[in-house]
Amino acid sequence: MAVTVAHEDVAALERSLLAGGERVDVTLSRETVEFLARVAKAKAAGQEVVITRGFEEVSPAEAAALMGLSRPQVRKLMDRGLLPYRMVGAHHRIPVAEMKRYLVEQRQRREAALAELAELQNELGLVE
Repeated sequence: MAVTVAHEDVAALERSLLAGGERVDVTLSRETVEFLARVAKAKAAGQEVVITRGFEEVSPAEAAALMGLSRPQVRKLMDRGLLPYRMVGAHHRIPVAEMKRYLVEQRQRREAALAELAELQNELGLVE
């Protein structure tokens, strides 16, 4: 999602925050307020919010931080072909879309495995 935040909005926010106090009154552009509302709504719903520099590709170290994995784990995924990447000179670049795809696939696999385990527990009478 590309969002343009005007420099005037940033300056207004900084001035308001410097004023101190528990509440902040500030006038911002509609686009900035809509963006901030989406972020606040996601956080209130317990979702993780990650804000990046806006690049479509990241380094393995950045991918590791965003995915909650170690850098060696990310490299293993790349080496196994599970996480596509491209080379830019001597540097690896991983598309953010591929990271998202991998995480969604892994979540679906976990959910299916847990459902299968629950069914097996029910069949064996291990659940009260």
